Amino acid sequence: MHVDFAFEVQYHQRLINFKTTPMTLISDTNSLNSFILRHGEIVPCKTAFIDARTPGSDKKENFCLIGAGVAENPDQVVHINTPHGFDVGAARQPKGCKNSHHSHDAEEVFVVHQGQWKFTWGVNGGDGETILNSGDTISIPTQLFRGFENVGDDNGFLFSVLGHLPSGTPGSVTWAPYVFDKAKQFGLVLLQNGQLIDTHSGQSIPTDQALYSPVSGKELEAFRTLTLEDMSKNIKRNTEYASHDTGGLTNEQGAQEYAVIGSQNNNEHMPAGKINRPHNFQLRRLMLDCGATVAKHSREEPEVLLVHRGSLTITTDKGAFTLGAGDLFTCPIGLSRSFINESNEPVDIIIVRGGDNPSAAIFD
Repeated sequence: MHVDFAFEVQYHQRLINFKTTPMTLISDTNSLNSFILRHGEIVPCKTAFIDARTPGSDKKENFCLIGAGVAENPDQVVHINTPHGFDVGAARQPKGCKNSHHSHDAEEVFVVHQGQWKFTWGVNGGDGETILNSGDTISIPTQLFRGFENVGDDNGFLFSVLGHLPSGTPGSVTWAPYVFDKAKQFGLVLLQNGQLIDTHSGQSIPTDQALYSPVSGKELEAFRTLTLEDMSKNIKRNTEYASHDTGGLTNEQGAQEYAVIGSQNNNEHMPAGKINRPHNFQLRRLMLDCGATVAKHSREEPEVLLVHRGSLTITTDKGAFTLGAGDLFTCPIGLSRSFINESNEPVDIIIVRGGDNPSAAIFD
């Protein structure tokens, strides 16, 4: 299917500091660059949320890769601001750094890219905990307080996917009450509209805006509690793939596609993932042996590729490029693409596709 790159300008714009900058299409290669994020070039925000100065949480870095997510600081860089039906973000934290307990209105999924992470849940983190390693995936249900900490020896990096509500937004974040008490000591105040005010840097609290009121009483009691057994159903370990059936792009050329999140999809001959409740997106893993290829094809829904390990060469009608570990490519709907692993090691790719029942690939 031919892609009109005038449409791409409308389809795919960058939002830097919440200011939209139209793409400049100088050549086919440069136009493709607007769809690619290199791991070493993404820009973090160190004060994205209300716990950004709380000791133990003050060294975390948050990234908005696709969509603005639920960032509370207008200085957060949003790298790609295009409707996908989901947002993609990331967190980088040194050893011992924590993300305070909070809840989301929409489904939140994490894939560990680097390091070892401890996830805890419950309003103060006391309901349960689990350790995730590189390649593990966790989907955390809505209305459940969750927090996470890098417990590895080195810097850790998480990819995150946040679903959208019927309104077309990811909704809002609800922080555990203890977070506000600590944040206030360090000059950070959250308004009811979700804006973060930094009083220690001279910002004033607007007189026409109400302060955010932490949940309490019956409202607080309404949040979920899960046992470790319950949460285990929402975790896909990297070690589990070898025993699972494949589908989708799996072929005799050395490609294997595995379902992680999503129900059985007969369009793609794909069995259900271990995590099969609706998310409004599906998450897959595509693994290519050395020399493996996937023939030229297009899709009818947004597709985001995140390279977890190895390197992947992608050829499109508008040029070719190679992604390394940690790089991201979001492919416009209808643009033909093919994949090849030209390296001497397997490549492991995290794939997010829009909708709960995506169509099969359309091979040329």
